[in-house]
Amino acid sequence: MKNGEIVLDEAIQGQALSSDNNSTGSKKMYLESYGCQMNFSDSEIVASIMKDQGYSVTDNYKEAELIFVNTCAIRENAETKVRNRLKEYNAIKRKNPGVVIGVLGCMAERLKSKLLEEEKLVDIVAGPDSYRDLPNLLSQVEDGRKAVNVILSKEETYADISPVRLSKNGVTAFISIMRGCDNMCSFCVVPFTRGRERSRDPDTIIDEAQQLYKDGFREVTLLGQNVDSYLWYGGGLKKEFKNLSPDEQLQSVNFAQLLEKVASVNKELRVRFSTSHPKDMTDEVLHMMAKHENICDYIHLPVQSGSSEVLQNMNRGYDREWYLNRIKSIREIIPGCGISSDFITGFCDESEQNHKETLSLMESVKYDFAYMFKYSERPNTQAERKMTDNVDEKSKKERLNEIIQLQQKHSFEANQKHVGNSYKVLIEGTSRKSDAELFGRNSQNNVVVFAKGELKPGDYAEVKIVDCTSATLIGEVL
Repeated sequence: MKNGEIVLDEAIQGQALSSDNNSTGSKKMYLESYGCQMNFSDSEIVASIMKDQGYSVTDNYKEAELIFVNTCAIRENAETKVRNRLKEYNAIKRKNPGVVIGVLGCMAERLKSKLLEEEKLVDIVAGPDSYRDLPNLLSQVEDGRKAVNVILSKEETYADISPVRLSKNGVTAFISIMRGCDNMCSFCVVPFTRGRERSRDPDTIIDEAQQLYKDGFREVTLLGQNVDSYLWYGGGLKKEFKNLSPDEQLQSVNFAQLLEKVASVNKELRVRFSTSHPKDMTDEVLHMMAKHENICDYIHLPVQSGSSEVLQNMNRGYDREWYLNRIKSIREIIPGCGISSDFITGFCDESEQNHKETLSLMESVKYDFAYMFKYSERPNTQAERKMTDNVDEKSKKERLNEIIQLQQKHSFEANQKHVGNSYKVLIEGTSRKSDAELFGRNSQNNVVVFAKGELKPGDYAEVKIVDCTSATLIGEVL
C-alpha cells in the first residue's frame, strides 16, 4: 500500500527495465514503466523497436543516452510521480545535453502540449499507437526539433513485432491480445488515451506463445483492457458476434476459443489472463478454464462498487445482482477458483449507504485480494464533464481504510484455508527475504514461499502449505 492506495502491480510500478537478451547494442537506453501490465508489455515492444536501432536497455539511467518513461494516466498520483522523475532526468540532461528524454503511453497522449512546451520536460512524446515511429521521432530530435506523435490507430496491434522480454525471471511473460477499449466507464480515461478496441490475429498470438515456451518460459498472461470482448474474424475485428453471418461465425475466434488454442501449445505452459469485465464474462470461458488444467484457476473481476446506484453512475453496464451472479457461476463451474477485484471509493454522489453496500458485497464474495483506490477525477472523462466530485477527501480516505481493513481480514482468512493443502507451484525466483528460499505461485495466484533445496526458477514443485500471512503462503516441498 502506498499513500492509501494499493498499486496495480507492485512489480512494475516505476520499475527500471533491463534484459540480458538485449546487451549487444552500442547505445544505451533507460526504460521505466509505470501503471498496468499493458504498459509493461508495451515497454517490451519499444525495447524491440529500439534494439533494431542499435540500443540496448540499461538499468542505470546515468549512463543512458536515451531515457523513456512509459506512463499511466489512470490516477493523478501516477502523473505526479512521473513528473518528479522527469525533473530528475532533466538534471542529468543539464550536465549532458546530448541525452534525449521521451514520454510514452497514456500520459503522453493526454499532456503532450504541457510536457513539450510549457514545462519543457521532454524531447519526445509518443502515444501508445505510435511506437513504430520512435526512430523517426528520435531523428527529428537529433535535428534540433521537438518530436510528437500521439495519433490513435484503429488497426495497430504490433502483432508482427517480437517483444524483447524485460522480465528478469525468464519464467513468466505477457502476450498482448488486443488494444484499446470501447467501454466508456465514466471515471476512466483509457478509451481517450488508448483508442478503440481491436483484436489481434490469433495465429500471431499462438506463434508468440510457442516461441516463449521454446525459450524456457512456463507461464503467459494474455493481456487486454477487456479480454472477454476479444473477437477475431479473418479480415479483422467485427465487434458484434451476432452480426456475423453463420459462415463468418464458424471462422471467428472468441476469447474462450483463444484460451483453448493457447492452452494447447503445451500442457506445461500455464495460461493466465487480465482483465475481465463482468458484463462480458461468459460461462463458455469458465467451462474452458475448467476443461484445461494449465489454464489457471484465477480470475481478476473488477467490481469497483457494491452499489447498483454507483455502478450506474460509473456506466459499468451491470448491477450488483448481475455481478454476484457471475461470482456464483465461477464458484459453481471452477470450485476453489481464486478471485480478486478492484474497488474505487468516494466516486461522485457515493453515499454512506452506497459505501456500506460495497462492504456487504465484499463480505458476500470474500475476495482473495483486491486493488483499492480512492476516486481521483481525470480530465476529459464523462465524470469530469458531467458529474461533480462531491465526496470530501476525509470521507474518501475513511471509506478506503475500511475497505482495506476488511480486505486484509478476508485475505488472511482465504490464505488460512490453504493451510494443510498441497499445490503445484511454478517457481519464479528467489525470495526477497532470503536467498535460501524460493517463491512461486499456485494456480489460484497465491504467492508461495519455501526452502530452495535443489529446485530452480522454471521448475514445478508440489508444495504443502504449512503456514501463512495475509499476503503469502508458507510451504514445504513434498
